[in-house]
Amino acid sequence: MLIIVLITLLALYTPTQAHSWVEELTVIAPNGTFVGTPGYARGNYLRTTSGFSDTAMTYLIPPNTRANVTEILPTDKMCKDTQQDQTQSEGSPRLQASAGAAIALRYQENGHVTLPQTQPGKPANRGTVYVYGTTEPKTGEKFLDVHGAWTQDGTGGDGRGVLLSVQNYDDGRCYQVNSGEISGTRRAKYTHTADPQMGADLWCQQDIQLPSNAPSGKPYTIYWVWDWPTAASVDLTYPNGKAEIYTTCMDVDLVNIVTKQAIKSDYDIDQDLNNAAIPSQFDALGSPISSQVPSQVSSQVSSQPTTSSQPTTFVTSVAMTGVEPKTVTVTDWEISTSTVFVPGSQPT
Repeated sequence: MLIIVLITLLALYTPTQAHSWVEELTVIAPNGTFVGTPGYARGNYLRTTSGFSDTAMTYLIPPNTRANVTEILPTDKMCKDTQQDQTQSEGSPRLQASAGAAIALRYQENGHVTLPQTQPGKPANRGTVYVYGTTEPKTGEKFLDVHGAWTQDGTGGDGRGVLLSVQNYDDGRCYQVNSGEISGTRRAKYTHTADPQMGADLWCQQDIQLPSNAPSGKPYTIYWVWDWPTAASVDLTYPNGKAEIYTTCMDVDLVNIVTKQAIKSDYDIDQDLNNAAIPSQFDALGSPISSQVPSQVSSQVSSQPTTSSQPTTFVTSVAMTGVEPKTVTVTDWEISTSTVFVPGSQPT
C-alpha cells in the first residue's frame, strides 16, 4: 500500500511543462490486450535511471535556439542525435513482433490534455500524431524527406517508407493526475490501478499495425511525429505562431510471420486499462488512413481538448502549398476549413 501511495504522490508532481516521447512499445493480442515483453526507443533513457531528465529523450523541431520559431529547414533531422542509429541502451531492448502485428505506442500526456488552459493557442485535439515506417532508414534522416512526403501506399517521397497512422495526440481517455476538471472526469470514468510504471496516471497511446509484407529477420524502423503548433495571434510571445514538433525514433525486430486473420478478434471490453488497446483505434486497424480522419476541419483553436477517441476537426501545419520550398515556414502551410490533408496527398 505504501508503494502505491508513493507512486500516486510522484504522479501528482509531474511537471506540466514536460513534453512527450514514446515511452514504450507493446504487442497487442487479437482481443486488444497487451502481450509479451515491451520494447523501447533507440537510445532510451529510463525514468528510473539516476540523473534522468526530460531532455534526455525530448527532441524538438525547430530547436529553441532557432530565431525564427516558425521555420523548419530541409537540414532538420528526423531523429535526436542519440537516436540516429539502430542501437539500444542497456535495459531497453527493441520490441519483438511479427509482420502484420498490432502494436501500441504509449506516451505521457504531461498535462497537455488535462490542463489545456496552460498553453494558449494549441489545437483542440492537443496536436496530431503521425507514425511512419520503413525497412530502409537512413542515418541523418531528414525530417521533411519523411513528414508530408511518405504516403500510405508507399509511393510518396523517395518511396522508402509508408505512413502507418494519423491520430489525435489525445486518445480520448488518457490523463495525468492533477487538479484539473478534465483529469477528475477521466479518472472517474477510466479508473485503473496505479503501477510502478505509469503511477496513477493513464498514458496516452497510438495503436498501429505493422505492414504484413515487411520482411522478417531485420529491424523495422518507426518514426513517431507529434505536431503541436501554436496558432498566430493567440500567444503574445508568438504573434506569428510557433511550429513545435516532437519525434521519437525506434525499431522493431520482426521475428516471424502471422496471418492477417490473427490480427483481431472480439475486443475484451472488461480488460485492465493498464494493458489494453484503445477500442476505436484497434477497430480501425487495417482501414485506409483517410477513412480514420474527419472530412471537415476548423481553423478555430480551442483551449479545450476533445473527449472523442477519433481525430478531431482541427488540423494545422500539415498541408504545404505550392512547390516544395527550400525552407519551410508556418506561413508556407495552410489551415484548410474544408478538407483534411493526409501527408503525401494534394492539398485543395
